[in-house]
Parts: sequence; structure tokens; C-alpha cells
Amino acid sequence: MTLRLILGSDEAGVDYKDQILADLRQDPRVGEIIDIGVNRADEDFNKPYPYIGIAAGELIRDGRADRAILFCGTGLGVAISANKVEGIRAATAHDSFSVERSVLSNNCQILTMGQRVIGLELARRLAKEWIGYTFDPSSASAAKVQVLEDFEGAAAATGGA
Repeated sequence: MTLRLILGSDEAGVDYKDQILADLRQDPRVGEIIDIGVNRADEDFNKPYPYIGIAAGELIRDGRADRAILFCGTGLGVAISANKVEGIRAATAHDSFSVERSVLSNNCQILTMGQRVIGLELARRLAKEWIGYTFDPSSASAAKVQVLEDFEGAAAATGGA
């Protein structure tokens, strides 16, 4: 199975987004890549990070993509934004173990990283590692992820979180 992947950033993460985008276009595990910006030539190059995180979350929620890798200055803003979308689990990770566990323990659909806090070569490595992991719904972690999904479903049914 090839991934349908979203890449996005605000202006503080655009250089890393562009490099990871180029890398993943060469990766046979990736089928389709949706670049949701920002791009240096865009009129809205200064689009705030919440728009990027929310857009990625909505595309995944709506079944138009499988996963996303997002960048901002720290990775935190796009993660917080994406996590506002129902059903989305986004995690900021800057090390291999956290990248692995984001998927294997948490069925994370969005990886976020910060261009201002890690080096480019590490970001490239982590993106490549992350797309190789697949959540196992029969793992011990599945019950923990189900708790999150159940809570979210109950909150949606009652109109609050």
C-alpha cells in the first residue's frame, strides 16, 4: 500500500517542508503527495500555522489523505491546530523513538516538527522513518487509542469536549 501524504508548513517551516517534499517524491512508499503550502511564491506566504494544521486534519478526517507531515517553528503550533480536528492525533517528535511510538502506540496520523529546533538532516531521517510505521490494531496500544476515540465520540454526541 502506498501512502497518500500531506505536507504543509507556515513560513517558519517552509524550507524543511520543501526538502522533505522533494525526498518523499522519490520514496516508493508514497503514492500521492498533497502540498498544502505555504510556498514562497504564494500570495498568502504568511498564512498563520493554525490554517495549515486544521486543513491537514480535515483532509485526513475526510478520507482524502492517510497521513501528514507538518512544519512550523517548533512543530507545536501545527500539532495543536491539527488536534482540534475531530478524530485526528498529531504529535510533535524530534527523535526516532518518539516518532516510532507516535504511530505504534498512538496511531498518530500527523507528525509535526520544528524547523527552528532540529537540524535538517534529522528532520529528513525522521520523516523517512515515520512513514514506515503502521499501527497494529491488535496491539496492546489499541485499547488505549480506543479510549481516546470513545471519549471523542461521547464528547461529540453531547456537544462538548
